[in-house]
Parts: sequence; C-alpha cells; structure tokens
Amino acid sequence: MREVPHFTYPPWASYDGQFYAQRALDPLCRDPLVDRAIDLPPFRARRILFSWTAYALGLGRPAWIIEAYALQNVACWLLLAWLLARWIPPSSGRGLALWTACLFSHGALWSVRFALLDAPSLVLTVCAVWAVEKRRPLLSAAIVGIAGLARETNLLVAAAQPFPRDPRAWMRLGAAVILAAIPLLLWEDYLRSIYRSTIFAGADTFMTPGVAVAARCMQLLAAVRAEGLFSGAGLAFGLLSSLVVQAVYALVRREYKAPWWRVAVPYVVLMLLLDRALADPHTGAITRVLLPLTVGFNILLAGESRPAPFWAWFAAGNLHLLSAPAVMPLMP
Repeated sequence: MREVPHFTYPPWASYDGQFYAQRALDPLCRDPLVDRAIDLPPFRARRILFSWTAYALGLGRPAWIIEAYALQNVACWLLLAWLLARWIPPSSGRGLALWTACLFSHGALWSVRFALLDAPSLVLTVCAVWAVEKRRPLLSAAIVGIAGLARETNLLVAAAQPFPRDPRAWMRLGAAVILAAIPLLLWEDYLRSIYRSTIFAGADTFMTPGVAVAARCMQLLAAVRAEGLFSGAGLAFGLLSSLVVQAVYALVRREYKAPWWRVAVPYVVLMLLLDRALADPHTGAITRVLLPLTVGFNILLAGESRPAPFWAWFAAGNLHLLSAPAVMPLMP
C-alpha cells in the first residue's frame, strides 16, 4: 500500500472501504502486515468477495487493485440503473419516482461514495431475485452463495426461493439452501485455520428485537422537539422513520408469491435486531444494511394502482432522499 499513491486519512476518520481495499492486496489473508494495518482483520476477511474481484480486475498490480476496488461501486450503480428498470421502468412519472428512489437512496449513495459492499451486494440480490422469477431457483441459490462471501446478511436473500408445494419442491429447496450456505462455510473453515478462535470477531451486532430502533426513534424525537423539524435531527428522524414505514408496508402488503416481498420481510426482522451503533442514522449503516428492504418496498409499491395511497406511501417511505444530497456534496 505504501507504494501506491493515495491519501491517508487520520485514524479518527478511517472507514470500512479503506480496509476492504487493503484486504484486496492480500486476498488469501496470509500477510500479517495487512492484518496489523486494518481493524478487525477476521471480520474484514469474512467479507472477502469484492476484495477478490478487485484483485482479479487489477491483475494483481497494487495500484490497479486499489482503483478497481473504488470503481466497482460506480460500475455496480450503473448496472443497478439498468437492472431495476425490469421491475420499475422509468417511463412514467411513478416509475421514474420509484426508480430514482432506489438509485439515489441514502444507502446506495453512501456505498458508492465510500466504496463499500452494499451497492455491489444489491446487484447480486437483484440477480438472485431475477433468477427466481425465471424459475431457476438453483441458479438463484448459487448467486446468493456467492453474495454471502460479500457479507453474511446477503444470505437472507435465499428467502426469495419459491414456496415448496410437493416433495420434489421440498428437495429442491433443501438443495438450494445447502448451495447458498456452502461457499461461506468453506471460506470460514479456511479462515479458521488462520484466525482460530477470533474468526467471529465483530459479529456481536445484534440485540433484543426492536430495542435499538425504538431507542433511536425516541432519542431523535426529543432532538427534533429541541432543535426543530428542519434541522439535522429532523433529517435523521426522517431517514429512520422512512425505514420503519417500509417495514410496515412490507408487513401489511403480504404478497407471499412475490419474490421481492419474501426478500423484504427478512430485512424487516434484521432491522429489529440491529444494535444501537448500526441503528444510528448518523453513521449511514442502517440504510446500507437495509438496502434490499428499500428496493423491495419501492418495487412492491409499483403495484399500487390508487394515486392517493401510492404517493402517501412513497413520500413516507422515501424520506431518506432528503438526506441523500448530503452524502454526495458538490465539490468546489
């Protein structure tokens, strides 16, 4: 890394993207110098997929690897713009609004700006849902298995698998679950040989259901009363409340046959389990982690035929867009 021209941030300004970029310089996690340069090496090593792809795209050259890692998010964002048009084509006012709400969501822009794992993971999520809709469940499971190497929560997308209706379908579902789990299990077995008992460092990010989100909502409400609705606290409250609205809509809609509904609901459960740090809207983590919920919400909303309910749900569920411009400030 020292041989590659780069800007060095002070320790207090370090962020996840720089650690995954450094991890890409040692994709088999064998160099102890890399481990000493990043925080939580086992945690970063578990989420190895896009470090691997950066290494491959950079042809093993350090300067190219760093560039490839950063540009992956840009390429994935452009790919998302094309893929999402399958469900919400921007050819009408509603379609354009929904399509824009997904692409310019707070979580998606945060991932692109800081070269994180979330937008590339969302591309794989979209591909997995597409495969289910094309009645190729094993292909979908394979994509989910690959996505699990990017971040463990991507395995929740396996819920997109169709409901089994006969013994053969149950066997196919079992095969799909195994196929989705195997890549991450094999990689973690490899990492265990390196990190031993510390392999699951950083995994304790869950708590009693609903406690963290409720606490953050109450904290932000108090801040809004003190500072006013049109303040930073108001934007943060709007961001968090939009995710709550998305969760409520998914639970109320209950489209069991829709793969996107089956993807959204597990992320509602995940939202309830997040700890206080991840539930804090100021860090940007919660909107990134719940990107599949945001996309699922907007795709499901496309089926709402009545104008008044559509725009009411759209406005309430996409308040995160008010905070999105601050993620990508215009540079002088």
